[in-house]
Amino acid sequence: MMYHILYATAEVKSHNKAAKLLDVLDDLPISGRHVNRLAEEVGLEMAARRDRDVEDFVHHRRQPPTAPAPEVAVIGLDGGRVLTRESGQGTGVHGQGWKEDKVACLQTMQGATFSADPHPGPPQCFLDAPQVDQMVRDIQANHGKRQENELPQLAELGLDKATTPASSATRTPVETPIPVEAMAAAKPAWPPKRTENSRTCVATMQDCHAFGKMVAAEAYRRNFHASPRGALLGDGGAWIWTQHKKWFSYLTPIADFVHPLTYLYVTATAVSANVSGRWQQYVGWMTQCWQGGVAHVIADMEARLAQLEPHTGSRKLPATDPREVLRRTIGYLRNNQEHMNYVEYRKQGLPVTSSLVESLIKEINYRVKGTEKFWDDPEGAEAILQLRAAVLSDDNRLRTFIMTRPGNATRCHEETEHRQAA
Repeated sequence: MMYHILYATAEVKSHNKAAKLLDVLDDLPISGRHVNRLAEEVGLEMAARRDRDVEDFVHHRRQPPTAPAPEVAVIGLDGGRVLTRESGQGTGVHGQGWKEDKVACLQTMQGATFSADPHPGPPQCFLDAPQVDQMVRDIQANHGKRQENELPQLAELGLDKATTPASSATRTPVETPIPVEAMAAAKPAWPPKRTENSRTCVATMQDCHAFGKMVAAEAYRRNFHASPRGALLGDGGAWIWTQHKKWFSYLTPIADFVHPLTYLYVTATAVSANVSGRWQQYVGWMTQCWQGGVAHVIADMEARLAQLEPHTGSRKLPATDPREVLRRTIGYLRNNQEHMNYVEYRKQGLPVTSSLVESLIKEINYRVKGTEKFWDDPEGAEAILQLRAAVLSDDNRLRTFIMTRPGNATRCHEETEHRQAA
């Protein structure tokens, strides 16, 4: 029954909804407040066990992994934002604010390697104007309110979503055009395919250093270090490449293509006077990056920035100013240029987008984000993240934890039987 309670509250939008479902489906009268207490208690127990396992990993008290080495090991790292409140302040919301949660998706894949680029032209989804516009808006929304060092959200800029082109047939010529025959001949052998029931998740409110150790311990448990090929995908934040050097040097570090795409689309919107110009500019920049020409994109943006009137005032430019948008995008591309060799990654049979972790972020957000939903900081937020990550993992870890939890009746019964048999 405990498993049903925790599974329900990890899957639906609130503890109260979970209580209603349990009453109807399991004939279990329980209050939302009681569900909340159980979720926090068990979620924090799961976090404590996770932290002990991480310490064992860090201090080399490790059990050899039993899982076979995957053909392709992929880790996606990302972060969202959760609304929290100060704990222990009674009813109501006190000290509310956005706090960052960090999420990792660990996935095994299989696929071939190639002597030539298996997908020289950008995927159609990146050439479909309404889809790209919605994709960028979703990514920005998933990460919460814009922070000071981030690009403006599309809603802050002048070009409206409603005027997005209906089709994307028109493309801007690129410096090295790809023959149509080559694009048509591309087979769906790339990207690599996910293996069945192979996703596990790590989520926490702790900082990036603690998070890196957690993901490294999970990757070791799954024998990722023995994989002949692998990728660490991230949004381009410096902290991700720091964690790569420390824990994941056996994986190829890749700046998830969707995040540079977001920078390019927002920048094209900021520097363009109309929707048609925005789309033409975006497609040109995006295609060059897809084909390994990020240096040409940087040079083009620097030339555009140089043509604009220099900022001479003492006050900072607003985030929506085209000069500021160009400056930030140029900085982002320069900082991540060495992790944007997408042609080579495709030849190695590696994924270049972190769609897996982006999808996971949405699934996490479904439970932890909502109107007027605040989590106690840190215990409430950390607890619900453990439960949500557990039900989103393919290894049945929530049930396993409940069955081996101290005080579990089934566990005590099994231990008694084992002692009697001995």
